Formats: sequence, structure tokens, C-alpha cells
Amino acid sequence: MSNPRVDLHLHTTASDGCWSPGELVEQVLRAGVGCFAVADHDSVGSVPQAAALARERGLGFLPAAEVSSKLNGQLVHILAYGIDLSIESFHRFLNSNDAILQGQDDSSIRMLIDADYPIDYAEYQAYSWDQGRGGWKALNYLIDKGFCRDVRGFFEELFVDDLQLSLPEFPPPDQVVRHVQQAGGVPIWAHPEQSLRGAAWQEGDRMMAEMVGAGIEGVECFSHYHDTAWTRRCQQWASDYDLLITGGSDCHGGFVGRQVGYPEVYLDDLRLGTLAERLSPVLNATSAAS
Repeated sequence: MSNPRVDLHLHTTASDGCWSPGELVEQVLRAGVGCFAVADHDSVGSVPQAAALARERGLGFLPAAEVSSKLNGQLVHILAYGIDLSIESFHRFLNSNDAILQGQDDSSIRMLIDADYPIDYAEYQAYSWDQGRGGWKALNYLIDKGFCRDVRGFFEELFVDDLQLSLPEFPPPDQVVRHVQQAGGVPIWAHPEQSLRGAAWQEGDRMMAEMVGAGIEGVECFSHYHDTAWTRRCQQWASDYDLLITGGSDCHGGFVGRQVGYPEVYLDDLRLGTLAERLSPVLNATSAAS
């Protein structure tokens, strides 16, 4: 397998995906993907099991997390690839970010209560749900209580007008980059189009320069969010700043309707630098055979 199909951005039930690590690995195999990464939001909870299953099934694997950050009032996600899970400071950093996410979850419910929605906060606190549904606690609670039907209704029907959700105060990119690198990882800017949606081209160039100044080492060029023009733009940034190039589906299982392995990306489409050496066993086996 000299040029395997690759998907370096996949989610599990450790954050807001629908699949357990075992279910995800089966979907990876079904899609014909040879190398993958589990990159849950501010969590590495599924990484050890996914890594073990990848070894058993002969798949290339990178440990990863998708870390939440904020730059100039905008949410940016930074993919932390190749991290050493034995670094306790990185776990503490992820836990801190996850606590911010949980606080936002609770705040959204309090907003509805303050707006006279008939919600019992104690009931919400005691609520649990099937993680295989994907999403997060407040979303699933509000669906089960009949206040919205799905994630689109949550953002486009429920939290609108006077009930706008504000972005939490996540750490800035330079702080995220420092923690990722201290854990032996490589920080990559995930799906820039999502952060820059609707912004002028010049704004994108300025933000890319700021991310590079913060220490980012690569850009996710191939993404569900990117059309051909966006992919080429990200590739140009990678060329201009000598950055790594990654790609992935951002699939959450059935939660948001994305498919494993799409966009269709192969190893030769990427520029992984030292990360390529960590994609074992597939690449190591390929090297041995050549």
C-alpha cells in the first residue's frame, strides 16, 4: 500500500461523534481508508483504544485531538497530531478546555430558563443520554424535551435573536501551540474556511499570518468544508509559509452527515513531514517492502 487513502480528522463518542473506537475502525476499513487519526474535541479519551485496534487491523494511525482556541473573537480549531499521551500537562490543558465547553453547555440551558422556557435545571443536571446519538448534553436534552429537533434547530431556531450564544473564552492559538508542542505534537490549523466563513479574502490572509505567528506548523487543506477554491488557497498558504498539509472528513458518524474518507485524499496529496514516520504500521511495512 504505497499510497493509502487517508482520513486524519475523525470523531468518536469521546466528544460529539456517534461511534465508539471499535465502530469507527470498522467504518474506516469499510471506506478503504488505510491511515487515520481520531481527533476528538478537547479529548483523547478514545485514542488508546483506537491505536490498539489500528495495530490489530494493520492501519496507519496518528494520536490526535482537536483543540478549541479563540483568535480575535473567532473560534479556531487546532489539530494536535502525534501527541505523547504520557504528558500530564497536556491532559490538564484538555480538561480545562473541556470544562469551558461544559460550562457553555450549562449556560445555554440557563439562558432558556431565563427566557421563561419551562425547564427544570435540576432535571437537566441529572440527565444522561446514549452517547451513540452524538452531540452534547444540552442538545440531546433539548431534543428529548421537544424544544428542538436536531442540531440545526438548536442553532438556527432555538438560539437566535435575543438568545444568541456567545463564544466561550478559549485560550489563544499561541498558548494551544505551546501545549501541543510540549506534548511532542504538531499543531495544524483545522478547516480554515469554517473560521473564516463569509470573510473577505484579505481577512483570511491576515488570519493565516497570525496563525503562523502563533506557531502553527500546518494547515488542513483537504476538508469537508473546502471547495476547490478553498483547497487551492490553503495549499498556496502552505507553500507561502512552508507548512505541512493534512486532510480529513471531520466525520462524526451519523451526527452531522459526513462520510469517512471524503473528501477522497491519498497520502501523496499531503505533506506530513515527521508525522509520516509515525503513521505505523502501514508506512513502515511499505518501507520494508520497497
